[in-house]
Amino acid sequence: MKRTIGSVMLGIALMSLAACGNDAKTQDDEVPAILEVQLEVAEHVEVDEKMDLKAVVTQGDEDVADADEVQFEIWEEGKKEESTMIDAVNNQDGTYEAETTFDHDGAFTVQVHVTARGMHNMPKQAVTVGEGAAEESHDDEGEDGHGEHGHGEHAEGFSMHFMEPENVKKGDETDLIVHIQLENEPLKDARVRYEIWEENAEEHEWLDAEEGAVGEYSSSFIFEETGNYHLIIHVQDDEDLHEHEEHQIAVKE
Repeated sequence: MKRTIGSVMLGIALMSLAACGNDAKTQDDEVPAILEVQLEVAEHVEVDEKMDLKAVVTQGDEDVADADEVQFEIWEEGKKEESTMIDAVNNQDGTYEAETTFDHDGAFTVQVHVTARGMHNMPKQAVTVGEGAAEESHDDEGEDGHGEHGHGEHAEGFSMHFMEPENVKKGDETDLIVHIQLENEPLKDARVRYEIWEENAEEHEWLDAEEGAVGEYSSSFIFEETGNYHLIIHVQDDEDLHEHEEHQIAVKE
């Protein structure tokens, strides 16, 4: 009888341990909810009219009040290389705000960059100012809309944000990080490569980037000499997407 009771108790103990193990595995396997960002800006404003910029940041059912960085980037159509960045004010309730004005008619884009909890999201919206911009032809774009572009010109719905490194020094390992989205969703499983060369040099170096968080691709590089370097980010996927964007990096002693 004692042996039977002991066997039963042992069985219960083993079942409890198995249940605990399964619970732990379930918790470990849980995928965190995606960082959601809702950009709220007017689609049309007048010249010199104040425009409010607002981003609502959530993760699952939770308001994200602890974002690491929230910035609004604004540029005129065809002039992304001249974009301006505006730091947002954290309202401590999951909303982040700023304001701006435009001093002339034109077609502009407002994009918010949100970094929080190891994730990045960057939705954007077109804004017409005053009478808008005159129509221009875009004959240089590929027929399928997925041609190769310079900095600031991309296929519709595609965007990338390169976290430009600061104070790059000769001989130090430098992190290279880019966030990529397609149709306002992080682009996963893309092939991303960095092409790097020193100004006036013939030899180019290529680095394959690894995807960490969804839509975030990173690598590292040691700049062996001081001077100006060119860096091109190449992005491809299985749907014939091929985009690139060029940046310059100044390396100091």
